[in-house]
Amino acid sequence: MADERARYFRRLGKLRRSARRWSVAAGGLGGTAAVLIPYAGIGLPDAAWAGAAGTAIAMAAWRWIDLKALAAQPAPPPVDPAEVAARNRARLVAAVERLPAGPGVLAEVRRVRSRYAMRGTSVAPLWGRLDQAALALGGMSGRLTGLAAPALEQAADADRSLRELAGRVVSVERALHLAPAQPRSPLADVHQELVAQLDSGVAAYEQLVVAAAGFLAEDSRPATTEHVAAARLAEATDLLHGVSSALAELRAAAPAPIRTPTT
Repeated sequence: MADERARYFRRLGKLRRSARRWSVAAGGLGGTAAVLIPYAGIGLPDAAWAGAAGTAIAMAAWRWIDLKALAAQPAPPPVDPAEVAARNRARLVAAVERLPAGPGVLAEVRRVRSRYAMRGTSVAPLWGRLDQAALALGGMSGRLTGLAAPALEQAADADRSLRELAGRVVSVERALHLAPAQPRSPLADVHQELVAQLDSGVAAYEQLVVAAAGFLAEDSRPATTEHVAAARLAEATDLLHGVSSALAELRAAAPAPIRTPTT
């Protein structure tokens, strides 16, 4: 998206070129009318020349007035390149989200980017486990309805909280590398406590995903040991066998055709 400053100067140049074109047209038509009208007297063609010249003069005057009014306005301030980049990125993201598979592609790109940011830290294995659990829960979210719906909201809150905690752990770990070496650093103790909290939180999230899978399995489990589709297929198979047997019996019981003698 072009910024307001570029749009202002583009409109200013367009008005200037238009005013110059209409000025040239007005001069040419006005000079032609001034020569031809006294030359052969006033007639119907002279009225056309005079009307065209007057229209061109009026359009040129209006264009110069618009140009003067626009030039009197202050030009918008220049836009920060970072702001332009952010605006273009937002437009690109919005365009991708409108595609059928756009949200899934953007989610995967964000997941890969965040995992790359955690690479080389103590949080990377826990972040990978959290991603796998979130993907598994996301695949079941469309079928977890009814009594399981509140659990999805709690899982979403827990996912955001754990990812924020992972970000704090990474910040503390990076600051820990800059701290002077000490036998027992308080910052190292805080880092270990945060890692332990993150580990227990990821484990609890995984247990939630396992429980959601168990709920989904029990909810879709049929009352009998045989699946409904399998039972229907067995009934259709028996029916076809019965029809084929009946057709075979009818063919065996049918009398032989009588042949007429030929002379």
